[in-house]
Amino acid sequence: MVGERYISIIIPNYNGAGTIGKCLESVLSSKYQNIEVIVVDDCSEDNSADIIKGFPFRLIQLERHSGASKSRNMGAQNSLGEVLFFIDADCLLREDTLALANKLFSEGHRIIGGTYTGIPYDNNFFSTFQSIFINYSETKHKENTDYIATHAMIIDKRLFIDSGGFREDFPLPILEDVEFSHRLRRAGHRLVINPEILVQHIFNFSLYRSLKNAARKSMYWTIYSIGNRDILKDSGTASVELKINVLSYFFSLLVVFLYLLSGISVFLTIIPFILGVNIYLNRGLIKAFYETKGLLFTLAAILYYTMLYPLGVGAGAFAGILRYFLLSRIRERI
Repeated sequence: MVGERYISIIIPNYNGAGTIGKCLESVLSSKYQNIEVIVVDDCSEDNSADIIKGFPFRLIQLERHSGASKSRNMGAQNSLGEVLFFIDADCLLREDTLALANKLFSEGHRIIGGTYTGIPYDNNFFSTFQSIFINYSETKHKENTDYIATHAMIIDKRLFIDSGGFREDFPLPILEDVEFSHRLRRAGHRLVINPEILVQHIFNFSLYRSLKNAARKSMYWTIYSIGNRDILKDSGTASVELKINVLSYFFSLLVVFLYLLSGISVFLTIIPFILGVNIYLNRGLIKAFYETKGLLFTLAAILYYTMLYPLGVGAGAFAGILRYFLLSRIRERI
């Protein structure tokens, strides 16, 4: 029988009044009881702290707004568990999540990742599209994943402390978990994703919020990847399939432009070929759409993924390239 390790659940919170209560309620419903819960509030300007105080958990309030890395490190430094479970304030634990994490630690793993459920808390089209996309992208390479996201990161506490934790001087507002994962990999640690360790995310996405999120994350991924010299790498949600999808979209636009410029109709015959290759190379994601939500959703998801989503990702990537080289020029002058 597997012994129950003492697990410290670390939750950073910043203006999360709309979700933190649901997150903490999900922790209370967990079947695994050998836990402590530490919520670190990063100087929220809403009533988050009052909501957190209504739960029988520990609340640490930072004196000034310092970012998610500082919040997570502070939670870890004040924890008592031998295992740390990092989760975000807009994610919900499932009843069996912690028991599964404990079982995997008993099998010798020291750092384990989970992912989102296919169906999010807010089950609308754009939120579900995003949840399936992330679930598929993060679980493709289970035994040798490139990074583990902090929406479901389980790590041996001693390993976390010895590694130095999350970089509090990391220059980007997101991706500190990617940088941390890459640092662990360079030190020789193996990162494992287990698709059974699931948390349910609250997206509240509309079309606008979906595209805005795509642009924002693409911009920061591009900045980080250029600096890390791995922009073509198949890395979780920054997948090769997504990159092919975006390139296919803009190459198709170029073909249409050439047709309008020249009037040569043969250019238009190239577009079905480009689309066919793109669909084939993204067949794994399309299969995930179908298995999760069926045919009608899949058809709508394909249209969105190939016709609109590349706009957000492409715009973000372009902004990231400009921002990276602009900042590089500024550093050179300094």
